[in-house]
Amino acid sequence: MPEQKSQVKRESPLELSSDRFRELGYQLIDRIAAFLDSLPQRPVTPGESPAAVRQALAAERPLPQQGEDPALLLSRAAGLLFDHSLFNGHPRFWGYVTSSAAPLGALGELLAAAVNPNVGAWPLSPMASEMEAQTVRWIAELLHYPAGCGGLFVSGGNMANFVCFLAARQAKAGCDLRKAGVDGLRMRAYCSVETHTWMQKAADIAGLGTDAVRWIASDHEGRVDVQALRRRILSDLEAGEKPALVVGNAGTVSTGAVDPLPELAALCREFDLWLHVDGAYGGFAAALPDAPAALTALCEADSVAVDPHKWLYAPLEAGCALVRDPGRLRDAFAYHPPYYHFGDAATNYFDLGPQNSRGFRALKVWLALQHVGRAGCVEMISQDIRLAEELFAQIPEYPGLEAFTRSLSIATFRFVPPDLEPDAAAVEPYLDQLNGELLTRLQNGGEVYLSNAVIHGKFALRACIVNFRTSSADIRALPPLVVRIGKEVDAELRPAGLRTGASISNPPSNPPVR
Repeated sequence: MPEQKSQVKRESPLELSSDRFRELGYQLIDRIAAFLDSLPQRPVTPGESPAAVRQALAAERPLPQQGEDPALLLSRAAGLLFDHSLFNGHPRFWGYVTSSAAPLGALGELLAAAVNPNVGAWPLSPMASEMEAQTVRWIAELLHYPAGCGGLFVSGGNMANFVCFLAARQAKAGCDLRKAGVDGLRMRAYCSVETHTWMQKAADIAGLGTDAVRWIASDHEGRVDVQALRRRILSDLEAGEKPALVVGNAGTVSTGAVDPLPELAALCREFDLWLHVDGAYGGFAAALPDAPAALTALCEADSVAVDPHKWLYAPLEAGCALVRDPGRLRDAFAYHPPYYHFGDAATNYFDLGPQNSRGFRALKVWLALQHVGRAGCVEMISQDIRLAEELFAQIPEYPGLEAFTRSLSIATFRFVPPDLEPDAAAVEPYLDQLNGELLTRLQNGGEVYLSNAVIHGKFALRACIVNFRTSSADIRALPPLVVRIGKEVDAELRPAGLRTGASISNPPSNPPVR
């Protein structure tokens, strides 16, 4: 046999020398820094079609047979992303509850990826596991939630709510549900009609079925009707159903309404139900000294879902599930097959949630919480709320704008041509069409980015401010832009002979919600 040379170090096509890694990293960091500096001058989005984006990517090209230079690859990737993305870090992005991401969080993501701990089992991630536990505790402290709670990081609000829903299902089943399944249990979950669609997904995934969800009417401010909830619980008990879970909203997705959590907590105690609070958006407002009164009962919930990538300005992904009794998470998720030899002297996160392999999501939040402290978090969230208040206060100053709601950092309104009378049967369908097209042009135009809500059956423009880069000057630029483009759309779309009437009255049809 030919003599084989011993290999001191394996040569891999993926490896980079430390000098080459350093060179590539410096180049990329410089380019990212320039990109962040350029954000205010860029359009919020290029407003391109899917076909145009695919063409820029050369989406149909086959997998390369041979490798390419990493410097060129990084440069190409940066160019594609910087030129063909919607930028939620832009100071005029107010479309969805996705915040501008803290630059330190981006560096944290690099550090987490470099170490690459698997935060599923403690021996695979000793320091990362302890940092996650510390960060969960800090989030609980920020919310005035019991610091001894159980919790873990997940991908986002949907998954945080799912984890809590499954913990509630197990806790309230009254049997070994994990072994026997849910057949015949007739467990029921209750929430307002304003609750996010995660509720349907959770009922589906949990095996209860979407018919198990009881959608309860909301009041004129978008909060759950507690008396209607009580009546439905009593009706279900009479019918032999098993009420198990009530979901309260700490900031609804459409308008930011906060359900009356103190009343929900009392109702759940009365009927021995699990109270879960969906605080994915608004939960962090509980940290404010002047927090809405309804949020004071968040600390009474059996579980809470929050999203640090919403109002803690963390890069995606970062959701967090908190459960008052840590044992409820283990009851819902822990399995110990014979090939697991991790012990129980420390927290193994595969026991607390659905994932086994888990990335180090907590690091970017751990860094940010220390970077700004509680005071910085309170300051930024308060500023976002004040900017929404400022926008809402400006709307009456512009003929053609009709204000609807303002709660937390969400304001809703619409454009109504001053010579049209709203609420007229022939006018309202046209106003929905007009504002729908207006929104499309705002989103594609790149000057600002809004989304929509439906308020009492009326299509509204929705500005949600969770953006530490937004200033008063940005807010002041919005109303005249909406009026200008609204007039252009109206001139193009208005049907001939549409009845006109008195000018609209500017005071909001709903009182502001705090």
